[in-house]
Order: sequence, then C-alpha cells, then structure tokens
Amino acid sequence: MKPTVALTLVLLLAACSSAPPPPDWKMNAVSLIEHFQASWLEGDGKTADMALDKARGEIAKTGRLDLLARAELAACATRAAGLDFSPCVGYGRLAGEAAANDAAYARFIAGEWRGIDTKALPAHYASLATAKDDAAANRAVGEIKEPLPRLIAAALLFKTQRAEPATLAVAVATASERGWRRPLLAWLNVQLKRAQAAADMSAAAHLQRRIDLITGPSLPASQ
Repeated sequence: MKPTVALTLVLLLAACSSAPPPPDWKMNAVSLIEHFQASWLEGDGKTADMALDKARGEIAKTGRLDLLARAELAACATRAAGLDFSPCVGYGRLAGEAAANDAAYARFIAGEWRGIDTKALPAHYASLATAKDDAAANRAVGEIKEPLPRLIAAALLFKTQRAEPATLAVAVATASERGWRRPLLAWLNVQLKRAQAAADMSAAAHLQRRIDLITGPSLPASQ
C-alpha cells in the first residue's frame, strides 16, 4: 500500500506525465522512495534504509544534487510522521543545492514558520501554515485529505506543543486505518502519557492494551 505520492511524484518528478515517457531512473526513484515510506511506516527499518539507499543511487545517475536533496527531505518528513524529529543530516549536507520550494518545505518541517513563503509549500499545508491561532491550526490538520501529510502536520503541531487531544486522536486514527505500526505506536504512547498525567486510569489501561496488541505476539487463531 503506497503511503502517498505527495512527497515523491509531485516533489521529485514533476511533469513526468508529459511525452516522451520518463526515463527508468525516475520511475525507479519514485518506486524506491515509496517503498522506503511504506517500510518505515510499517516499522521495517532495515528494508526502508535499503530502499532509500537504492533511491539515492538512482538519483546519483543524474548528478542532480537538488533532486537528491529533495529525496532526503521526503525521507525526513516521513520520519516526522512517527514523531522522529532527529536532525535531517542528509538534507543538511545538500541544503545549499536545494530548490527554493524545497528550502521552504525544510523550514516548515523544522518548525521554522515565521516569515516562510507559504505559497512554496505543498498545497495541503496552506491552511495550517496560515492559521491565525492554535484552534485553527488543529482544525486544518483534520482537513488534510492525504494520510501521510495529515500525520506530518499533526506531528509538527505536537513538536511545537500546540497539538490538541482531537489532533492526537486524528493521528492515531490515521495511522491505525493505514496499518502504519511505527507512527501508531508513537502516537498511542503520547496519548498514554497524557492519560497517566491526568490520572485517567481507564483510558490509560485501554491505550496500554492497544500498545500491547501491536508489540506483542500474534493472537492465537480461534478454535
């Protein structure tokens, strides 16, 4: 199941639909980045890393540093969906080669929204980036139609301590519906900590059971 084309076909290979057909490296790079996304979201880090390395190799055939920066940025955005906010080292090495819209997107992912050119961002983030207050920003997250961008947007609000309980619920529901194990566990653990902090033992117990189901052994088949 492909997580989205928003960070690959649109950002990496714009205008591929025009004649003549796109060269093999382009289609290979798209497929591999989507494979990275799916594997990482499902919790298979080894397979994800292998796919991303192969995608880098396909892009390297072109000598296009800007496209490699774009691919690294797509990878970092995917990780952010699972609340992994570690530095985007790969993109950082290539930031000086990035196109203007990619530089804006990198700032957006980093949470540096002040003065950002919102028109340079992917269209599904427009309402979020221009929200006048936290309530509007949280509503904007729920209105994003693509599941991966929706998770990324929720994560960015969480990173800046602006995510409301409803946004956490949207993130959990999104990851659960797609079967994205890694972000689902991350978001459930956020909800668990909040339930424990509020001394809501019933909610905490329910959340822990969900976490145990995901992390534990498979349930035995019914007799």
